[in-house]
Amino acid sequence: MAEDGLNPHRRDPIKSSGGNVAAHRRRQNAVAVGKERRESLVRAKRLCRVGPSCDDSDMCIENDMIIDEEQSILEAQTLSAVEELKSAVSFQGKGAMQKLVGALREMRRLLSKSEFPPVEAAIKAGAIPLLVQCLSFGSPDEQLLEAAWCLTNIAAGKPEETKALLPALPLLIAHLGEKSSVPVAEQCAWALGNVAGEGEELRSVLLCQGALPPLARMMLPNKGSTVRTAAWALSNLIKVLNVITMNNLCMCLSLLAYDAIDKLETCIPSTIRVIGAYCTYSTLVIKAPVDLGPDHKAATELIRVDGVLDAILRHLRKADEELATEVAWVVVYLSALSNVATSMLVKSDALQLLVQRLASSNSLQLLIPVLRSLGNVIAGDSHTIVAVLLPGCEITDNVIEVLVKCLKSEHRVLKKEAAWVLSNIAAGSIEHKQLIYSSEAAPLLLRLLSTAPFDIRKEVAYVLGNLCVAPTEGDGKPNLISEHLVSLVGRGCLPGFIDLVRSADTEAARLGLQFMELVLRGMPNGEGPKLVEREDGIDAMERFQFHENEDLRNLANALVDRYFGEDYGLDE
Repeated sequence: MAEDGLNPHRRDPIKSSGGNVAAHRRRQNAVAVGKERRESLVRAKRLCRVGPSCDDSDMCIENDMIIDEEQSILEAQTLSAVEELKSAVSFQGKGAMQKLVGALREMRRLLSKSEFPPVEAAIKAGAIPLLVQCLSFGSPDEQLLEAAWCLTNIAAGKPEETKALLPALPLLIAHLGEKSSVPVAEQCAWALGNVAGEGEELRSVLLCQGALPPLARMMLPNKGSTVRTAAWALSNLIKVLNVITMNNLCMCLSLLAYDAIDKLETCIPSTIRVIGAYCTYSTLVIKAPVDLGPDHKAATELIRVDGVLDAILRHLRKADEELATEVAWVVVYLSALSNVATSMLVKSDALQLLVQRLASSNSLQLLIPVLRSLGNVIAGDSHTIVAVLLPGCEITDNVIEVLVKCLKSEHRVLKKEAAWVLSNIAAGSIEHKQLIYSSEAAPLLLRLLSTAPFDIRKEVAYVLGNLCVAPTEGDGKPNLISEHLVSLVGRGCLPGFIDLVRSADTEAARLGLQFMELVLRGMPNGEGPKLVEREDGIDAMERFQFHENEDLRNLANALVDRYFGEDYGLDE
């Protein structure tokens, strides 16, 4: 589809902020986001302990529930509850409805009691067909709510347990309609959100069965837990979990002891070519096609639903932080997966609203998706930097201010995300580079380059490297911004880049070598080689003399031969 096609023409000598690289990075963010949510309190799947509209004490879990009740006892009680439900479903006498609702309520209580509910026991005993039968149209709301609640918690189980809900999906989707009561619709949305959180296969089934439009319409009201639940379910429905290269996966596994989730997010493959003694830089080369499945189409479909964009903007502007957080996650996936959605967000007030939320909130749960959304929008649409983030405009100054706030944060994820956003702004015009260079961000970045954890230092290095080179066309050698290069080197950034050369991360090593080439070539009065030698840069480059990575080996050897050959030091 042309409208969702990638723009391969935006380039930068150090870090490309557009085209395949930007799209790949935004999708990698989507991968990391999905994994982080699964590990955090805002999980991809959520157990329902309190009903969506819990005004009746019977609809809530008792305060004295036994969290650590013996699993065997729970399973025995579950088998008994399923048998009771079978009896209630077939019973036709007086009080049949009360008996059925009572049996459903007991089943729901058992599936809500433990941190690890007896889902397997319920499925093996035949609970799913009975619960599906209880979702039939014309049933009382109390019955529908209890049945949907049971299915919600079953869907929060293991993958094979979630897949057992396949027969229930058509009815759960049907009850999202306007004819359903709000509590029933919300509980069904919750169940579908758990199903969508399981993976691509079930998301595809939900999309084919038409789950997206009714969920999208549930986002349109101004407030309420229903809007929040619908937003969460939609973010699960459109997100992508499988867009990852084998190289990135292997790197993440090898770095599991060192925050593998963060590492996954910083794996941005790039290529470097050596022509003679000069290095040139190009955008990402994807060696094998990446199948995104239906997710990017789903994101485009969502943003095109009537009223959804206006609802997103309204919630970002006025909603409480809990609702704004869920809506911000929707924006994360929209801007990561769909160029159409990104373009529509840019042309709206989304950028200003994201900046306002970053400036006014101190909630980490809200700041993370808002900052990622801002980064996706800036990285994904050239119009944003060129025509919206104009130097001297209030919005541009506000963006820099909130990014500085995040750089000062104690939270590493905010620092890293802020550096990534800045690196893409720094990939813009010379005026954008000067704006960052002259701001409060520059001294913060210099300090982080020498003191921050590795993944943050690598993102920071991209910013500082981009500040030192002017935009260039094609694959030619980048033109230097001498003032920035001389100043940043004078303020002590070179050791940080040489440390990156020594790292085991090939991308970081390449970035360090690129910056060393700028120093060797661009420092006035031939000072570059002396500065590199003083910081043991020659030793750092020589470790690549027989390196298995051909690109790094050629680049390092070319720099050593050119600047530290037989004639080096003879003038002295």
